[in-house]
Amino acid sequence: MALSLDSATQQVQERLKGIYKLVRQIHEEKGRNEGNLNAVIKAHEKLQSDDKISPYHKSKLKGLYCSVVADAEKEEDLIRKALSKIYEIRVIRHERRIQAKQAGSKETIRRGALMKMLLVTAQTLPLWISKTGQQPPALCGAVPADPTYVAKLGDIVAALVKSTDGDENWILAEVVQYLASSGRYEVDDIDEEQKERHTLSKRRVIPLPLMRANPETDPDALFPKGATVMALYPQTTCFYKAVINQLPQTAQDEYQVLFEDSSYSEGFSPPLMVAQRYVIALKEKKK
Repeated sequence: MALSLDSATQQVQERLKGIYKLVRQIHEEKGRNEGNLNAVIKAHEKLQSDDKISPYHKSKLKGLYCSVVADAEKEEDLIRKALSKIYEIRVIRHERRIQAKQAGSKETIRRGALMKMLLVTAQTLPLWISKTGQQPPALCGAVPADPTYVAKLGDIVAALVKSTDGDENWILAEVVQYLASSGRYEVDDIDEEQKERHTLSKRRVIPLPLMRANPETDPDALFPKGATVMALYPQTTCFYKAVINQLPQTAQDEYQVLFEDSSYSEGFSPPLMVAQRYVIALKEKKK
């Protein structure tokens, strides 16, 4: 269903109001929780001065811990609701952009602006925050897509295309449509200077991560050090073979990679930083 500008604006405004309300609730909840946290600290200070813990103090401390955990869970729930509304706003804006493009009002993006947009998109990619025992979903960090997954209209993917001179390269592309009858994608080169559309088989298209993995909670959702991958070379829209040299340490960090480069005596480029969004599993070209 088409989303009009007025409808999209109204939906975004409603979610912004919801976020404002949730942020206030988070602040209030945090203030209330400080009382229980201070009580836990004081209880620990008292226990440190005592020779042994009495059953009464042990029970009291356990009760305080239970209260603190319950408080934290309430605060977490509010934060997740706020993040969910932020994600909904992203979806609404994305749908409007796709509709505008289909209507023919495509805005030409200069290369410098495109590079900045790609960087911001990677930095603001939703962060997967798992609950205890929860596994990261497909397309979170290094977790691959399900074999039956089909990229959606407007999704950014890595696409293996053939240039006019016959060489094949992995480029950033935007999905125009998926032709289910033939199992092929139509994609546009993200670099508008090229202005090329390609029809490709599914094996020549790799969906990019839709969420960042949190190194502090889900390190297994990252590529290991030494892994050979494909990474977007900085300030370009092409993927090249690279080796993971250093993993992200926090949710804001990027991978440090070494690109294969025969112009260097070691066979690799100096270390370069690449966001999770643009590091994908290596897919060797079939000969």
